[in-house]
Order: sequence, then C-alpha cells, then structure tokens
Amino acid sequence: MTLNRSLAPEFKIPEDISLPKPTKRTLKNGVPLFFIPTTAVDAVKLEINTDTQSMVGDLEKKLVAYFTLHLTLEGTKTKNSEVLDDFFDTYASEVDVISNFEHNGLSLLTTTKHFAKVLPVFRSLFTEAIFPEKELVKRKSQKSLSITIQREKNSVQASQLFRNQLFDQGHSYGQIVTEEDVDAIVREDLLAFYKDSLWINPEIFVTGNLNETALDLIAQTFESLPVTFKEIESPVFSNKAKARIYENREKSLQSSLRIGCHLIPKNHPDYFALYVFNTFLGGYFGSRLIKNIREEKGHTYGIYSSIGSLKDADYWVVMADVQKQFLEEVIGEIYKELDLLQTELISDQELEVVRNYMIGNFLSNFSSAFDLIDRFKSIHQAGLDFGFFQRQLDFIRSFNPEEIRSVGKKYLKKENMVEVIVG
Repeated sequence: MTLNRSLAPEFKIPEDISLPKPTKRTLKNGVPLFFIPTTAVDAVKLEINTDTQSMVGDLEKKLVAYFTLHLTLEGTKTKNSEVLDDFFDTYASEVDVISNFEHNGLSLLTTTKHFAKVLPVFRSLFTEAIFPEKELVKRKSQKSLSITIQREKNSVQASQLFRNQLFDQGHSYGQIVTEEDVDAIVREDLLAFYKDSLWINPEIFVTGNLNETALDLIAQTFESLPVTFKEIESPVFSNKAKARIYENREKSLQSSLRIGCHLIPKNHPDYFALYVFNTFLGGYFGSRLIKNIREEKGHTYGIYSSIGSLKDADYWVVMADVQKQFLEEVIGEIYKELDLLQTELISDQELEVVRNYMIGNFLSNFSSAFDLIDRFKSIHQAGLDFGFFQRQLDFIRSFNPEEIRSVGKKYLKKENMVEVIVG
C-alpha cells in the first residue's frame, strides 16, 4: 500500500486514557510511598513532600522553612558543602528544594545505576545538616537583595498585592515577604524548626526504573525519619467586594494588571466547565483576550487568564502588562469579553478549535512517567485520584456552548473581582 503524503493523517479524538495507578506502600513510621515505574529511561526521581507549618495552623517566622531547606545543602556532620556538591556532580545527581505556600521538601534526580550509592547521602540531608552561620549570613544577604529587586518589578508586585487582597495578609497565601522577615531569621530558628517541625505529614513520590529491591531500600532508608502527623483544617475563602488597589509608579511606561476572584475546588461538578470557559477567554494564545487586546488593539504583548491551583483554594486571575495610557480601555475590554462569553453562545467553529486544542494540550501533560507522577501528586494532594483526568477528558470531548455560558455567568461576577494595578 502506497502512502499518500499529500493527505494529512485523520484526526481522532481519543475516547479514554489509560493511566497506570501508582503502587502504594506505607513505611513503618506511617509515611506513604507512591511509585510509578518507567523502564524506558534509566533515571530516578524521588521527592519527599511535607505540609507547611502554616497549613497545619502553626505560623512560624515567614522564611524559616525556606532557609532551613536551602541550608540543608550547605553541609552535614560528615560532608561540607563543597564535598556534597562534588559528590552529587560525580554521580550525575541533582537535589532541589521544594518550598511554597503549601508544601516543603527535597527532591532527588539521579540515575538508576547510581541510585543505591546516592540515596544514603541524600538521606543525610534530612537529619544531619549543620546550618553553618557563615552560609546563613550569605543566604540572607542574597534573599534580601532578591526581595528588593523583585519588588521593583511591576509584575511581581502586582501578583503579590493581588494575593494579599484575595487571601488577606493573615493567611500564608496572602503574605508578602519583606527584608525585615529576612533580618528576623537566626540560626537557632533553623535548628529548632529542623528538629521539631519540618517533616509534617510527609509523603514520598518516586518514579524510575526501579525493582522491588530498590523500593525496599527506599523504605528502609526513610522508615526511621522522624515525622509528625497533624490534622489539617481546610481554609474557607469567599469573594468579597473590594476597592481597586492602584500603586502608581510614575517612571513606568507600562502597568501590570491583575483581575480575579476565588473559584470552586476541583471536586466540584462545575469545575471542568470553568476550566473550559477560562480557555476560551484567555487560556491559550488564540483566546479572545489575545485576539482583542493584543492582535486587534496592540495594547499589550501578552494577556492571559488562568486558574491558580491550590489544595483547597483554586482561584481565577487575568494577567497583563499594558501601556499606561490604555489601561482603563483594556480593563473595559476584559469585562466586555467576559460578558460576551457569559451572554452569547460560542460558535461551532470556535468551539471545535478550542476543543481540539484542549485535547492536544491535555494529552501532552502525560508524555512521560515524570509528568505522570507530577499529575498524580497534584490531584492526590487535592483529595482526588486519576479518575479526575478521565472525567476531564470526557467533559472536553462533549461540552456544549450552553453549559460554558451558564457556568461563567454563575461564578465569574464583576462585583466579586479583585483588581490590582502597579505601574
């Protein structure tokens, strides 16, 4: 049979996806371990995730976890920072810090060949770090400078003020870190936090070309890790009318804009429809906001809307850097496009373009086992399982204009929006 190369392959929308369910072990200290094998690549990724202190209701100094985790790499009882760096480089390994609003932790990326050799040294970071005073001083200086520089960026300041308004300063999601927070950190804070408060509700996520013997080794290595388990009370956030925040910077030629509100959690029946609504409005490069404000009017290089994903508090936000003289016009056009999607039905042509884009983008999220464990972790930490993604695909394949219009009108109301402008 001769292949006709003048014809494009037939486009087929998959009806379902088959995702391998991670195997689960529970270590002797109660820590769950989730494993997804990959035989195609001789690499291993091991990640230990814990809940932050603020998630369990213990608000420590804002940057204690940040400095504690980063300084674990600056020396242990048996290896100084130079020796640690040389060791991990020699065995083609990388150690990264996890430090965000909800989770702390460390991750290891290495080869299957060197895994058994590297694992004990990686384990030593969890209990044998010494936190040299000299390195703390250096790290604090770097962090203070970074905060100062970042604050001068309109986009960074706008995002921080947006979170502060959306979640309130009292919650960790809304806190803004300052140089004073850096100054408040002393070495004793790190030692106490490392000893008593770092490994709260830990979970281990592993991907790699590993056999049962290697998994047993992981279990034996971490089953003696000193851990603490605490109940987490899920925060409840609500939309409230708030005045626009405008930080004028006379020297700025552009203004950074953030507009958004709280959303429903991922387990809500309307979540997938909101996800699709967002894509039409500003969730990809062919969206309505891009076509209107970038391509037709030329008021911005890029404008996007997205759903911010937190464990218990998904939120929606429009982000753009716009020419100052067109700021009010751009804001008006954002609400205009929002209103059009809430009141008029999407055309069949636009619907199919977005449907096909979303399916292709959806499938690209599962291109490797390393992607797969990340996707699993994101929905597992939200209390869901892989069935979430099959339901998501089913909805993308079958949604209709009426339900997209209805859900946008129901949840994205102008009176609920937080507006922040910097520049």
